[in-house]
Amino acid sequence: MFEATVTLRIRYAETDQMGFAYYGNYATYYEVARVEALRTMGYSYKEIEDEGILMPVLENYSKYLLPARYDELITIKVSLPKMLGVKSVFKYLFYNENQELIHEGETILAFINKETGKPCRPPAKLVEVLKPLYHD
Repeated sequence: MFEATVTLRIRYAETDQMGFAYYGNYATYYEVARVEALRTMGYSYKEIEDEGILMPVLENYSKYLLPARYDELITIKVSLPKMLGVKSVFKYLFYNENQELIHEGETILAFINKETGKPCRPPAKLVEVLKPLYHD
């Protein structure tokens, strides 16, 4: 299974009056973690788009366990529980500086051909990079 770890600091502009990360920002955190996780594989979102493939989010799930607070360094563990397909699931576990699990998330994305707007398979190069991590 593919896993990557990404860190980010909660900025003041991302917090509410209580100093907690505003719940609406978590979708952005998922995107940052997903993009950086792909980059650790040596494959960027830009490369995917340059190949004429888009990756829209079809579903977004969030479970808030504890608040992420202003100026905290958050660790996000991103995983792909299954090999990429036309639809792909990304899971996210957020940990605070005390290594406490504070948030769980999941997104389901599709690979879409930019020209036709129809679902397509993920790029072959990306599949080849991931294939050794999955045993069917």
